[in-house]
Amino acid sequence: MVHAALSSVAAQSYASEYLEAIVVDNASTDATAAVVREFAGYGLSVPVALVHETEPGVARVKNTGAAAARADVLIFLDADSRMDPRLISDVAQAYRSGHPAGSIRVYADSTNLIDRGFFDLMEIGKVWFGVRGQMLYCERTLFLQVGGFHPELRLAEDLEFLDRIGVELARRGLPPVCHIHSSGIATSPRRLRSRPFRLGMITMFARWALAFTGIGRSREY
Repeated sequence: MVHAALSSVAAQSYASEYLEAIVVDNASTDATAAVVREFAGYGLSVPVALVHETEPGVARVKNTGAAAARADVLIFLDADSRMDPRLISDVAQAYRSGHPAGSIRVYADSTNLIDRGFFDLMEIGKVWFGVRGQMLYCERTLFLQVGGFHPELRLAEDLEFLDRIGVELARRGLPPVCHIHSSGIATSPRRLRSRPFRLGMITMFARWALAFTGIGRSREY
């Protein structure tokens, strides 16, 4: 999975000399580290770095990756996800227009109508109701100034982080957290299929809904 994620970074339409890819190995038991080292050895124009985080937790992993990054803007990508080729260009345009942070459209990496419909429903919340969460970008200095992600959160850490970012931007008199929807990130729908008869979809939606209200954010996802 991580190979596809890295390939999508290398395939961006944005100038590769301004890009870097940081992969955080969170004590994985699969071949993640070997795949990343192999990918880094291809001699591609986008440098790839592998760092390690021994303590489990998605928020800690993201903070570790951000600490290792050198670029001005951070984009967070899961190992089972892929960037659209124009995503970084669209993020750069939003950033240059005065938006130091924003959420990003997420859609199912699948042709199945149920899978795609589920993520389209999430997109409605972002576009119509201004919900900011899931995949995101943020100016690196701003990320560090607000303290990054809450390390104890295992779910909705992105929502909580962007809420704090929104407060900070308002305090500074800057434009609010935006939403990138002209391009996006394709993500695996495997969690939707984790139970028979797609009951995983109901469980996932219920957990997201509770996390939105602040319930269950520290439980294992």
